[in-house]
Amino acid sequence: MKISYNWLRDYLPLNTDPHELAEILTDIGHEIEDFEEWWPVEGGMKGIVIGKVLESHKHPSADKLTVNLVEAGQGKPLTIVCGAPNVAAGQIVPVALPGSVVSKGKEKIEIKTTTIRGQVSEGMICAEDEIGMGNSHEGIMVLDRPAEPGTPAAGYFGIEKDYVYTVGFTPNRIDSASHFGIARELAAYMSVNRGIELSPVLPGLENFGAGTSEETFEVIIENQELCPRYTGVNIYNVKVAESPLWLQNRLKAIGLGPVNNVVDITNYVQHEIGQPLHAFDADMIKGRKVIIRNLPDKTRFITLDGVERELSGKDLMICNTEEGMCIAGVFGGLKSGVTEKTVNVFLESAYFNPVSIRKTAKRHQLNTDASYRFERGADPEITDWALKRAALLIKEIAGGKIASGIRDIYPRKINRIILPVSCERINRLIGKEIPVEDIRKILTRLGINILSENLPEMQVEIPPRKTDMQNEADVTEEILRIYGYNRIETGTHINSSLTFSVKPDRNRMINVISEMLSSNGFNEIMCNSLVPSAWFDDNPDFDKNTLVRLANPLSSDLNAMRQSLLPGGLSVIARNINHQNYNLKLYEFGNCYFYGNPSAPRPVDRYSEKMSLDLFLTGNRHKQSWNEKSTHGDFFYLKSFIEMIFRRMGLEPESLNLYESGKACFSDSLVYLKNNKVVAEAGRISQAYRLKFDIEQEVYYGHIEWDYLFNLTADHAVSYRELPKFPWVRRDLALLVDREVRFSQIREIASKTNKHIIREVGLFDVYESESLGHNRKSYAVSFILQDQQRTLTEKQIDKIMSDLIKELNTKLGAVLR
Repeated sequence: MKISYNWLRDYLPLNTDPHELAEILTDIGHEIEDFEEWWPVEGGMKGIVIGKVLESHKHPSADKLTVNLVEAGQGKPLTIVCGAPNVAAGQIVPVALPGSVVSKGKEKIEIKTTTIRGQVSEGMICAEDEIGMGNSHEGIMVLDRPAEPGTPAAGYFGIEKDYVYTVGFTPNRIDSASHFGIARELAAYMSVNRGIELSPVLPGLENFGAGTSEETFEVIIENQELCPRYTGVNIYNVKVAESPLWLQNRLKAIGLGPVNNVVDITNYVQHEIGQPLHAFDADMIKGRKVIIRNLPDKTRFITLDGVERELSGKDLMICNTEEGMCIAGVFGGLKSGVTEKTVNVFLESAYFNPVSIRKTAKRHQLNTDASYRFERGADPEITDWALKRAALLIKEIAGGKIASGIRDIYPRKINRIILPVSCERINRLIGKEIPVEDIRKILTRLGINILSENLPEMQVEIPPRKTDMQNEADVTEEILRIYGYNRIETGTHINSSLTFSVKPDRNRMINVISEMLSSNGFNEIMCNSLVPSAWFDDNPDFDKNTLVRLANPLSSDLNAMRQSLLPGGLSVIARNINHQNYNLKLYEFGNCYFYGNPSAPRPVDRYSEKMSLDLFLTGNRHKQSWNEKSTHGDFFYLKSFIEMIFRRMGLEPESLNLYESGKACFSDSLVYLKNNKVVAEAGRISQAYRLKFDIEQEVYYGHIEWDYLFNLTADHAVSYRELPKFPWVRRDLALLVDREVRFSQIREIASKTNKHIIREVGLFDVYESESLGHNRKSYAVSFILQDQQRTLTEKQIDKIMSDLIKELNTKLGAVLR
């Protein structure tokens, strides 16, 4: 929200420097997000002065130009060439001096001393559109009021520089979200911290009264829970037109565009006091009754922006006897809005239930100034004041006549909260002894009444505008905010406590693996835990009975908690491919959620969550380069990263059992098991599954059960041994085996045959052909042999290999090619 410095001074006579005021606002809890200088006219008319045309003659070389001698307060008259047809001697005119900037449509032109058709021109006599004082460009602007030549044009026209603050109000500080609200807090701050006694003053309402015998329309509240208070008044014979310049400038300064005088007044009062208002065309109110009620579900309604919306039966509406006119507290209707044809106005000021307004605004995806205030909690005590203030302004500016009496329907008054507080407890919470006089001054300046005092005890009355104050701690926070956090000294005594953290550190290991993957070219992604239930309902890889569904989802696309990171990752890949980013290496740490124990006595025990680490590969391994051949990522490239993670965690991949995964999302896959539980799985995503996300290129996916992997490696300890003194020997075998035989079976047999000698087993070639025989294939396997105690002889090596070949033949039917 924007706050104008000049507007603020209408209620509080501040002399504080605007830059210093920005620091004060931040100190009292209102963060200044932006701070800028603002002029009603762009550029503030810098370099433009008032001049007097002393002489005007035809240009000797151009029929449509004149050469003018102009006194502009520059020590000597200026010679200015002008093309306007209405320039004449004796005129008072605006003059742009060299170095100033004027407008030509949307183009900005810097004025320079130049030569035009052989005649020197030392400035420019301006039209009204060139200095931002109108739209006419038919001739120069001739001024009626005399002025001393050289008088700055900004001063002549009353153009006042302003400073505008963009304030980031927190949701609980809506009571300050107005110019008077800020003035009230600054008065408290100045009194306590600067000793400057200032009192914010609102305009008086003494002149409010009926101007006609016509009465205000009848008001009926059918839903008093959602509309506790509603005030309204009719104003007759209004002349809708442009707002006066001062009102337009006030609104422009805070980023609002003027509409017409009636609408502008409602916006002005809203930003003045913080109470939203709405003006209806009274002649469009059928039955001369205003009814606050809920309309039937799926009723169609056209709002001010021309959009037809489908209402919910829970939306509160402002209606006449036949139809809806306005979505209460959110957005007006197209039919009942004030236009240039409006003559009679019905003015509304109300207090609506904050929860109802928030839900309605979210439901229709509307975020208006009114809903911003109502959903955070407006002040029910100022609805009548705001109504009278706006009615008086309409009477003054638009010439209306106020009806006899206002309608103020307030069946159940919202009572103020009364809290007992203790000055001793307040000081203990703050950590500093704040004088009672300062506490008393802060509370009263903020409008918090002290009902009784029996020091150190007090009883205070909280106004309903302070929706965040519910207990003594909230009162303490309010006192400390105005007193100043920066005034609380840091103590010299430091308390510390010994802590014990379980090893290994879970978060540290997540960071270690993240850094390792990132250093290998992966990018981390973070997807929403809320997903469409359709992703899992019709998927055979997931049990829809364990799906956690939201009771009150924001939309059908966010109605369940994810059971896997796979759909989110594929959505990210699809989005990147659509943006022509085809080569991707992604990973995500994230929780998955399950419903699995309906008989548990506590609802929280019926649900579980587990952390997963998922990897995604698609496209080429590396970016295209002149010195490196482009190579597509594949299953084995993905597998290398999964096993790299295992080793970094202290788990040897050789200790795991490998099988094919039976999941429908894979076309080729592998699953790692330990103690018959899945540690990880990896594979190529099937074409059918990819097409659900409109992905045509191959995608390789790896899933690691992070919780289980972490538990498996929790007791892992790093050990060291000296470098081997004796050389290793490599032997290769070409083995002919059945197609069903896996390399992991060969590796397992080799490790059991002579595990102290055979150090490594590797597969460096696979060959399949009908020439090898039906259902046969060939593995080229390498074996690294090394003895820690001695150098192996050729005889020992031959015996080890002979025993290995026999074992492979006996258990797998393998023969040498």
